[in-house]
Amino acid sequence: QAQLVESGGGSVAPGGSLRLSCAASGRIFSSSIIGWFRQAPGKEREFVALIRWGTQRTLVADSVKDRFTVSRGDAANIAWLQMNDLKPEDTAVYYCARTVQYTTNHLAYNNWGQGTQVTVAP
Repeated sequence: QAQLVESGGGSVAPGGSLRLSCAASGRIFSSSIIGWFRQAPGKEREFVALIRWGTQRTLVADSVKDRFTVSRGDAANIAWLQMNDLKPEDTAVYYCARTVQYTTNHLAYNNWGQGTQVTVAP
């Protein structure tokens, strides 16, 4: 199974943008779903967005759907999470992971990356 590595995190002022990447070391099959989750200190892991690899069908959490979009590359095993108009409450470690179930439940996902820190502060 492909290993996943996140990148693109950093510190940004409120209202700023970041684009996170989730790169797979091997092939991502069309039946796979790549999910994005985040976890802030002291809080549970939270679903952010997912993309079904083959159809590119996406789902974005209501809390961020007006600001975040998820997509994938056509020629490479990479997915992106574009985050606009970032707010302090978006501060968290962001992870990508893989599943074959169309679900927002993090327990169904595996192949978790190491995470990338996003900090939104003045």
